[in-house]
Amino acid sequence: MNLEKMYQEIILDHYKHPQQKKLAPLDNGAVEVHHVNPTCGDEVTLRAQVIDGVVVSVTWDGLGCSISQASTSVMAGLTQGATLQHSLDLTAQFLSLMQSKGVTTEADEVLEDGLAFAGVALYPARVKCALLGWMALKDAISRESGELNE
Repeated sequence: MNLEKMYQEIILDHYKHPQQKKLAPLDNGAVEVHHVNPTCGDEVTLRAQVIDGVVVSVTWDGLGCSISQASTSVMAGLTQGATLQHSLDLTAQFLSLMQSKGVTTEADEVLEDGLAFAGVALYPARVKCALLGWMALKDAISRESGELNE
């Protein structure tokens, strides 16, 4: 099996069987954000809760293409239970991958199934789709951290 076919299967699997795609109740301290990709209409509503520097909950719901939905699924699976800093590092790594024009490095391996989106980086119109959930998480963490620091 070639690498491109394997990556396509990973994306389709996350699209058909998404991780954490169920909005949890807005518990005390959780933050909800809603992001839309205006170029294609993809949407994601994400709820995140950070306790003691750990992203204890990442749940979401959304509509859109397989890339946006699968990428959000990968993000939720990688970041739930991770430290705040690790979640932000993963987000930065994924953004770097999306800006790489499809060139991957050994450092990208921390993205696990996220590497399947390397080919998406070759299509600028689709990069925003892949980044939608990741940017929603970054926004939620930023809001959560701001509220915690007030």
